[in-house]
Amino acid sequence: MWCRRLACLAKAPCPPSGSPGRRSPWLPRDRRIVLAAAARWHHTAPESLKCAWQLHGDHLELRYANTLMRFDFVWLRDHCRSASCYNAKTNQRSLDTASVDLGIRPKAVRVDETTLFLTWPDGHVTRYGLEWLVKNSYEGQKQQVMHPRILWNAEIYRQAQVPSVDCRSFLETDEGLKEFLQNFLLYGIAFVENVAPTKEDTEILAERISLIRETIYGRMWYFTSDFSRGDTAYTKLALDRHTDTTYFQEPCGIQVFHCLKHEGTGGRTLLVDGFYAAEQVLQKAPEQFELLSKVPLKHEYVENVGDCHNHMIGVGPVLNVYPWNNELYLIRYNNYDRAVINTVPYDVVHRWYAAHRTLTAELRRPENELWVKLKPGKALFIDNWRVLHGREAFTGYRQLCGCYLTRDDVLNTARLLGLRA
Repeated sequence: MWCRRLACLAKAPCPPSGSPGRRSPWLPRDRRIVLAAAARWHHTAPESLKCAWQLHGDHLELRYANTLMRFDFVWLRDHCRSASCYNAKTNQRSLDTASVDLGIRPKAVRVDETTLFLTWPDGHVTRYGLEWLVKNSYEGQKQQVMHPRILWNAEIYRQAQVPSVDCRSFLETDEGLKEFLQNFLLYGIAFVENVAPTKEDTEILAERISLIRETIYGRMWYFTSDFSRGDTAYTKLALDRHTDTTYFQEPCGIQVFHCLKHEGTGGRTLLVDGFYAAEQVLQKAPEQFELLSKVPLKHEYVENVGDCHNHMIGVGPVLNVYPWNNELYLIRYNNYDRAVINTVPYDVVHRWYAAHRTLTAELRRPENELWVKLKPGKALFIDNWRVLHGREAFTGYRQLCGCYLTRDDVLNTARLLGLRA
């Protein structure tokens, strides 16, 4: 399947999302047969264009709040929020979707200033608020972003003067936690100051916002440059910018770093907003952005050190986007762990290398590099789906602890505090 899709990519680049030549792959080709008897628009008031609707052969077309929406009839029946179809206490569907007739069509349609009313052949009435339809329609979603963000390079971040949050405020108040999470959601990084420099206190900090994700590295990891694991991170060498656990099918969402001790020089942490770099590629070379979001690659981690024996493989494109609005939500970039490229046909792979080079050049621009010296008491949280991190070489003895957090739980905590996440 991928070879066929990539063969098409080799012949001609796909137009960017939203361009006239692009059709959503999951929609049937011809769904615009208009019934002759329903070929006119109906308005909620004779002289009002605030809301208008039109019945077609298999869908309802609705214009409201400057948005033209199309709703399949099965969709309209399936999403009914009546008491018999939807449990408002549990926010779960009660209707058996598979029982809905695929050829269903409303017997009557009525729209007032705020509500759409549909009467089905069995007499059941479905009501939808027009604002709800705008928010939940495909067309409405295309106009929105799932996660509001501020893209940054080093200068943008410095000028923003994003404050760190004090550990006590973070742990003991909703206000401090909310401020921290707002910074994290917008910038993909956030700092907590005045943390006791122990692994135990770092663990308490992490558990404030999420369950800790246990991996092959354990629950809380603690390392020095003793090469106790088969990974370059356990050395004194410099590390180029990368995201972690690209060799997981689902890379870890959030990473926590806390430097407990460093007796020596060097060792600054490098941070780069991968989404900012990807946006530059999208603006300068949209066909290369498209290729990086389509071509699947393998990342691999093979370890045979002491008692640690692991062989992990993760598969996915470098850039991962939501298909309905082309919004980037994950970057999987790690040149150390990228496996043999054997998922790409020869007539595409050279174009992929060129696209990868373009993205790498953006990621390596000096103006995009934010360098931070981690010291005992200052904990750093990184969105591993967005922000790349690295490290300069160092001398002396350096202790670092940290962990991975489950992304769903961090976002859940943010939503419960009223943040959009």
